[in-house]
Amino acid sequence: MTIVCRTVLPEIPTHNDPAGREHAGDHGADSGEAAVGGEYSGGIGPESLPVSIGAALRFLAAVLQAKAVVEIGTGSGTTALAMLEGMAPDGVLTSIDLDPDAQRVARATLAEAGVAGSRTRLITGVARDVLPRLTEEAYDLVFVDAVKQEYPHYLEVGTRLLRPGGALVFRGVVPDRDPGDPERCHAARELTRAVHADTNLVPLVLPIGEGLLTIART
Repeated sequence: MTIVCRTVLPEIPTHNDPAGREHAGDHGADSGEAAVGGEYSGGIGPESLPVSIGAALRFLAAVLQAKAVVEIGTGSGTTALAMLEGMAPDGVLTSIDLDPDAQRVARATLAEAGVAGSRTRLITGVARDVLPRLTEEAYDLVFVDAVKQEYPHYLEVGTRLLRPGGALVFRGVVPDRDPGDPERCHAARELTRAVHADTNLVPLVLPIGEGLLTIART
C-alpha cells in the first residue's frame, strides 16, 4: 500500500497561510525556488543549494544575531556558509557529520569562500553521541539536515541546546517527492506531535525545498 504523506504537517501553519487551513505540501516543494530563481552555492562546491533555502538560513542567522550555531549534517558546506554570512562577525558555527569526506569538502568550500578557520568547528562523528556533550541553552540556531527518521530525537536534543529566543530549523519536512516512504511519514507525524506538545515552541513551515520547519523557542 502506498502511503501518501503530503499532509503530515496539517496543524502547522505556513508563511502564507496563517490560519493553517492549507497543507504545506500544497504549495509545491519548488515554490520558493521558482519565486527567487537560481542557486546558492557560495561560489564553489559540488552541491548547489537552492537560493531560497540559503536566503532563509542567512536571514534567520541575521535576525537572531547568532553567535553560536549548531548544524547537524554538514553536506558540502553550502548551508554552513549561508548561515555564517548572516551570523555575527565573531560567531562560531559547529557542524557535525559522520562522513569525513563530506567534512573535507565543506572545509574546502568554506576556505575558498574566505571563512576564517576560527569561525567553524567541524566535528566528525555520530550526532547522537556528540550533541549531549554540547552546552545546553548556549546556541542561537540549530539547523538539522539529516536522516529524517531521527528528526523527533533531534527536536528534543536541539531544544535543550537553544537559548530562549533561539530557533530550530528542520530541512525536508514535507516529503511529497517520496510519498511511498512510511518510515519518513511516521517520523514527520511524530515530529509534528512533539512540537505541538511543547507549549514553549512556536512552529512555522516555510514551503521551500521540501519544507523548512522553523521553530522558535520562547
